[in-house]
Amino acid sequence: MFQLRIYTLRSPEALQRYAMVHWARHLATFNTFGITTHGAWTERSDSANRLVALIRYPPGTDPEQLTRRVMTSPEFAADMAGFNTDEIVDVQSVPLDPTSFSPIH
Repeated sequence: MFQLRIYTLRSPEALQRYAMVHWARHLATFNTFGITTHGAWTERSDSANRLVALIRYPPGTDPEQLTRRVMTSPEFAADMAGFNTDEIVDVQSVPLDPTSFSPIH
């Protein structure tokens, strides 16, 4: 299953720090848990400070349960070291199923 994750940060500075340092660290951590990152983007907007990521969970996995396992792991704690999580003001998760013609399955 795919998931679109949208993180809203408090400021442009927090977005840059989160995206370039802390979320970038998640790539290796997610891979350890079988989660594939297909892309991560920052939104180009004067009024939004958002990171958008497309990830894929291993087949047959409960995404919520695996997300909890990742977020309570020492690897995730190391990823987030030095970042004040109060700078993340919202997280949205949108489950996605590929269409038959999607180039990503």
